[in-house]
Amino acid sequence: MKKQTKAYLLALLAVLFWSTIASALKISLRYISFELLLFYSATIATLFLFALLAAQNRLKEAFHITRKEYIRSAVLGFLNPFIYYMGLLKAYDMLRAQEAGTLNYIWPLILALLSIPVLKQKIPWQSIFAILISFSGLVIISTRGRVLEMQFEEPLGVALILISAVIWASYWLINMKDKRQVIPKLFLNFLFGIAYAFVYLTASGKLALPNVNGLLGSLWVGIFELGLTFVIWLRALGLSSNTAKVSQLVYLSPFISLFFIQFIVKETIVFPTIVGLILIIAGIMLQQYLDQKERKANRLSKKY
Repeated sequence: MKKQTKAYLLALLAVLFWSTIASALKISLRYISFELLLFYSATIATLFLFALLAAQNRLKEAFHITRKEYIRSAVLGFLNPFIYYMGLLKAYDMLRAQEAGTLNYIWPLILALLSIPVLKQKIPWQSIFAILISFSGLVIISTRGRVLEMQFEEPLGVALILISAVIWASYWLINMKDKRQVIPKLFLNFLFGIAYAFVYLTASGKLALPNVNGLLGSLWVGIFELGLTFVIWLRALGLSSNTAKVSQLVYLSPFISLFFIQFIVKETIVFPTIVGLILIIAGIMLQQYLDQKERKANRLSKKY
C-alpha cells in the first residue's frame, strides 16, 4: 500500500472516530456528571498515553525537561483538558448534541481573531468576510433559525461554547511555541489536567465512582476523543506527502457526526443546524485558503 493511500485511510479512520464524539458525550452525560466525565475520560487518555510512551521506551522524554517547560505544561494542562472540557462538557449538558457539536467547530475562527493581537498579524477584509460567514452560521444554529428575533434558546450554553473556543485557541497559540515532542508533552499536560480535576472534585465533594454506563462513556471519550484518535491523526499527517491533503478531510467530521446524532442520540436534525454548519465550515475553509495564499506569496517574495 502506498504511503499516501495509507495516510488517507488513517485520516478517514480518525475522522470517523471523532465523528462519534458528540453522540458519545451526549449519551454519557445521561449517566455521569460533566465534571466526572472530564476526570475519568482524561485519566483514561493519560493512561493510554503512558502505555504508548512506555511501549516506545520514551517516558523519560516527558520528564527530562526544564523547569520552564514544567511550568508551561502546568499552564497548558490547566487550559486543556481541565478548563476547556469543563466548559465544553457543561455546554453539551445544556444544548442539543447537534448544536454543541456543530458550534464547537467555530474555534479556528476564534484562533484567527486571537492571532491578530498575539502574533501581531494584520487581518485583510477577505478574512473579516470569512469570519462573518462563520459567525452567521453560529447565530443561525444558536437561534434555531429565528435569526430576526435574535432569541437564543440556551444563551449560557452558547456562551460556554464560545468561551471554550477562546480557551482552545489560546491553548493552541501557547502550544505553538512549545518545541517538545507532541505525545510526551501531551502526556505531561494531561497529568497536570487530571490533577486539577481531582483537586476540584475533592474540594467540591463531587468525587465519586461512575456507574457502568458512565465508565463506558468515559472510556470511549478518553480513547477516541483524547487519546488513540489523536495518535492516528498524527500518523496520517506524518505519512502524507502534503499535510493539506489529509487536513481537509477533518471537515467531513461534523457532517458524519450529524448522522450519528440522528440515529444514535435520536435527535431530529433540523434545517438551521445544517445551514449553520455549512456556513461555519465555508468561513473556515475560506480563511484557510487565504492563509495559504498569503504564505505562498510570502515565500515567493523572499525567493525573489
